[in-house]
Amino acid sequence: MAGNNLQSTISVHGRTLYPTCKLLNSSKMLGFSLQSRTDRGLIVCSAVGHNTLNSDELGLRNPTRTSEILELIDQGEKTLANSGKFGRFGGIFVPETLITCLKKLEVEFNWVLHDPQFQEELSIALKDYVGRETPLYFAERLTNYYRNKNGEGPEIYLKREDLTHGGAHKINNAIAQAMLAKRMGRKSIVAATGAGQHGVATAAACAKLGLDCTIFMGSIDMQRQSSNVLLMEHTGAQVKSVAGTFKDATSEAIRSWVGNLQGSYYLAGTAVGPHPCPSMVREFQTVIGKETRKQAMEKWIGKPDVLVACVGSGSNALGLFHEFIRDEDVRLIGVEAAGYGIDSGKHSATLAKGEVGVYHGAMSYLLQDDEGQIIGPHSIGVGLEYPGVSPELSFLKDIGRAEFYAITDEEALEAYTRLCQLEGIFPALEAAHALAYLEKLCPTLASGTKVVVNCSGRGDKDAGTVFKYQHKMEGEQAQSE
Repeated sequence: MAGNNLQSTISVHGRTLYPTCKLLNSSKMLGFSLQSRTDRGLIVCSAVGHNTLNSDELGLRNPTRTSEILELIDQGEKTLANSGKFGRFGGIFVPETLITCLKKLEVEFNWVLHDPQFQEELSIALKDYVGRETPLYFAERLTNYYRNKNGEGPEIYLKREDLTHGGAHKINNAIAQAMLAKRMGRKSIVAATGAGQHGVATAAACAKLGLDCTIFMGSIDMQRQSSNVLLMEHTGAQVKSVAGTFKDATSEAIRSWVGNLQGSYYLAGTAVGPHPCPSMVREFQTVIGKETRKQAMEKWIGKPDVLVACVGSGSNALGLFHEFIRDEDVRLIGVEAAGYGIDSGKHSATLAKGEVGVYHGAMSYLLQDDEGQIIGPHSIGVGLEYPGVSPELSFLKDIGRAEFYAITDEEALEAYTRLCQLEGIFPALEAAHALAYLEKLCPTLASGTKVVVNCSGRGDKDAGTVFKYQHKMEGEQAQSE
């Protein structure tokens, strides 16, 4: 190893097969390879890197011109095609036994992208089963709420992913991957879910296609999202409880998949994990941004000026953003969960507070301590509780193409109530984080600016959580009086 540039910690989070590696001075890291050995039945990996290039040579400097950003995006696409990485992020950091399986999946994925029959079948499923296209809704009363005393302010539109079958954007990817799994001859689907939206979507897709379905879900999340657990079970899916939250459920789902690589299929719902999983999830979610471009042209003969989406791992944000990445005049704003506060230690603001490392098979920003051990995330929006983030969003942060901010639990709850009362729309608490950022964003925008917020899911599942919080606040207020 080169000096003190790399500090690695072998970690078996919940007995997962993947290591967590903490990188120091990682902006100077060219890349690193995994060396593995078997130790007491566990596959142990270590990261090896070296200092050979400075940050300018790696393309990690802060671009001074927007054209430089496009050049870096082009470089990133080439890197993705050659090595499964978005710049320095992503990759395949997994035991050797999984490499062949992932390579086969990549071949099948690339094939269906250009297969007219598959694309036609997917288009029909998205239209007739998922319920696409979803509306680009002008939120008139919310728009008026943010006008100044002169009646000036931005125009706010909601991309209504909450109106899809299952109530969230997750179904876009779930139905596509389930179709791909069936094409590959897989009969058993394994998935992990946090808020339950991906679980419901996967269970529904499997029921439609006649596939066995097993969903792993953290015990804590099952208590918080019990209605989604019931929906999964109603479709015939087997829901398995795992001690902990989504990160623990993900480890268990991967372990189950590894135990039956030939017969099962791991259906990723988040834009994380080893290549090609992040690319697949992003690609199957890009229908959101493609529709948004078309609908914006129909409504005002132009493009959105600003796109806003919440960020947990990144699937809904990338679904909206990716279509516009090369449109330099369109701002891309991702909103993470600040939980109890960005400096509280109880948050899920990975891009704001994380450092580069490897988790669940890929390199990205992570919430980790000085020893490289994962720090448990927190958010009132259960779907935002993940200690990592999409490699592609990590890349977009590094090159300066996207902006990222954080919203607290309290701010998200206020935004939930605001949209309910002004528009009669019940957003998921995850999406409420994006809506909450309008409080800070709108006063800075010119009048007439077109803002599109991805309403990535509906909030039926969160009504109980909101009620408990409001009841608690009312009690505290009564005591203070």
